[in-house]
Amino acid sequence: MQNREPKPKSYCHRGGTEPLLGVTIPEHFASIAKRFPHHEAVVSCHQRRRLTYSELSAAVDRLACGLLGLGFGKGDRIGIWSTNNIEWLLLQMATARIGAILVTINPAYRSQELAYLLERSEVQALFTIPSFKSSDYAAMLVELIPELARSASARLETKAFPALRRIVLYDPCEPTDTDRIEPGFTLWPEVLEAAGNVSRQQLEDAGAGLDRDDAINIQYTSGTTGLPKAVLLSHHNILNNAWFSTQALHFSHSDRLCIPVPFYHCFGMVLSNLLCLSVGACAVIACEHFDPLAVLQAVATERCTALHGVPTMFIAELEHPRFSDFSVETLRTGIMAGAPCPPQLMKQVMEKLHCPEILIGYGETEASPLTHLTTQANSMRQRTETVGRNLPHQEVKVINTKTGLTLPLGEVGELCFRGYHIMKRYYADPEATAKAIDENGWLRSGDLGTMDAAGYVRITGRLKEMIIRGGENIYPREIEDFIFTHPKVSEVAVFGVPDEFYGEQVVAWVQCHAGLAATEEDIQNYCKGRIAHFKIPKRIWFVDEFPMTVTGKLQKFRMREMAIEMLQSDGGSGPRSHPVPTRER
Repeated sequence: MQNREPKPKSYCHRGGTEPLLGVTIPEHFASIAKRFPHHEAVVSCHQRRRLTYSELSAAVDRLACGLLGLGFGKGDRIGIWSTNNIEWLLLQMATARIGAILVTINPAYRSQELAYLLERSEVQALFTIPSFKSSDYAAMLVELIPELARSASARLETKAFPALRRIVLYDPCEPTDTDRIEPGFTLWPEVLEAAGNVSRQQLEDAGAGLDRDDAINIQYTSGTTGLPKAVLLSHHNILNNAWFSTQALHFSHSDRLCIPVPFYHCFGMVLSNLLCLSVGACAVIACEHFDPLAVLQAVATERCTALHGVPTMFIAELEHPRFSDFSVETLRTGIMAGAPCPPQLMKQVMEKLHCPEILIGYGETEASPLTHLTTQANSMRQRTETVGRNLPHQEVKVINTKTGLTLPLGEVGELCFRGYHIMKRYYADPEATAKAIDENGWLRSGDLGTMDAAGYVRITGRLKEMIIRGGENIYPREIEDFIFTHPKVSEVAVFGVPDEFYGEQVVAWVQCHAGLAATEEDIQNYCKGRIAHFKIPKRIWFVDEFPMTVTGKLQKFRMREMAIEMLQSDGGSGPRSHPVPTRER
């Protein structure tokens, strides 16, 4: 029998030799502010405000002293529920300055989702804006926490959330109307006033007690089942992820990044804000919430050199009727992530948006978030068919989903990651942590892919049921649990189907209780105002039964296949109800 040489295994692909940063976020930021005191650090277009690094550093320190003056410190959890603004960035850096843990909350969330996050993370202070468009944050909070209307003191005591001590209200564009504010709220000026009770030495002492491995951020994500999980990240995790991303982008203090992505997500907080502040670049906040016209205006007015976004954002910018009115010649690079990028879109971004060095990024919140990034030297095929190679000081392997053994190069399996960027754990959830990270420190991504001999990874599918709609991660179980509360609903299954614009759209199969009937509009109206708008199913089918295995498990892959067939056969509109075959025998 002839001996055969075994195929090499994709056990470990490392990249780069530059050492990791071994400092905390405030230590690194202090060195940058000292080096570039007069450089612009942040510009907020919709607020018409701009700060130099010297001014930003002073504002961060004052807010940090205010937090200390209110009794907050290292390890305390401080939430932010807001659209993009300078105050968001100030709080991000001020919490890091004193070692508090910033809990980032999606501004599209409603009271039910907020309640889960406040309880799950044991949030002790919450910063929020009064309202934005249809979201009245102050009203939702008063409904959720009646004590706000009855409190005689800004130090809150609430039965529903015993850890919560303060809710701070601020208006990023104009002074807060105190006549409309309930007595239980603390106002932003009151936080800054509390800074007067804290000395410079007390602030420095708080900073001296920090370590690079301390937890600094809680981001919310989810696995294949269950409600969102609280990802606990450290200074070391996110600072180095931002830093090595700057190296791939060839980013420096002379760059100006236009930021249309939301701060509550790692893309905004880490790969945008922290990325800029780690090298002395300028963070240009294009808008409160994504608006393609505002992005184009910001690029042209502020002469931005880089632009981030998910594919749908780039499409909206390119297809805007006023696109030709704005000069984008200063752009050269940026990161596109959150969903696959079609080759034609990549070409348009490179040519029409003048971003010849645009990079494709891939990762997940549990990995701080970036694990893979293409480079400027990559071919068009590598940029559009792969997600590039892993960042320096990170390991990646592909494993057999059943045995857990590492697979040879080129074979499809589950992607796993190990390195400085892996989260500390899921907050207060050891069982979920153990499922996500094995005893050797490997994080299982839940994504399927292959890796070639040069380390380039190609994503082929997902083990997770997560839906990615326009860069938003949507978790079916969360929507299912809510729709199930509808009095007419007996069973529900939520999944995603392909969509040319958003990448995927949310659809649902619903079975009503015997003798009862509902319409698509009934279910959608039930969801409106109670869960985030992007989670509401666009299409709903009412069925008598679901495709199942012999053991009674729902076959979502089969539902997805059938839904795609029905949408195609009906010209994209889809029927409101459809017969479903009996369960598998």
